[in-house]
Amino acid sequence: QAQARESGGGLVQAGGSLTLSCDASGRIFSRATMGWYRQAPGTERKLVAHISRDGATKYSDSVRGRFTASRDNGKNTVYLQMNDLKSEDTAVYYCNQYPPSRFFWSQGTQVIVSS
Repeated sequence: QAQARESGGGLVQAGGSLTLSCDASGRIFSRATMGWYRQAPGTERKLVAHISRDGATKYSDSVRGRFTASRDNGKNTVYLQMNDLKSEDTAVYYCNQYPPSRFFWSQGTQVIVSS
């Protein structure tokens, strides 16, 4: 069964850093541009960043310069390095293909930034 599993979330103080990981099955990951998404309470899920198979990245305005997406194609894993975290970064973070497939949403990993 195709699935992705996010990890690395937690509680961090404003200004701190976290690195999220997403282990995805080959069906999701292979030849795919992968995306990181987040959903804050009471809001819609939004794209944070995406990374192509050859490593080209694009970021939302809210995280550009603070977040860095990367991937290890040999391990079917994508990462999101998050620096200078702000309270508005508090959300559940998900990975999926970009554009996302409705079949591949998983549970996500919670990030809470305390001010």
